[in-house]
Amino acid sequence: MSKQMFNKFIELIKGHKGKFFGSIIGFIIAILVLSIGFFKTLFIALCTWLGYYLGSRLDNKENFKEMIEKIIPSRKE
Repeated sequence: MSKQMFNKFIELIKGHKGKFFGSIIGFIIAILVLSIGFFKTLFIALCTWLGYYLGSRLDNKENFKEMIEKIIPSRKE
């Protein structure tokens, strides 16, 4: 592939980021569902979402211990 074609391809992706990445994610999910099954794929998706959620909260400088206690309250009697 020539450099000019590569640059055109990159520009095309930049103009349609959502469509491009959505298609890639959809393709990966389809492969996972067909190869390992629906519920295992759902479990992977939920773990990925939880990791993203916790990571974004940490990026916002939230205290990890307080964040976990909001999700899973400790039993203090």
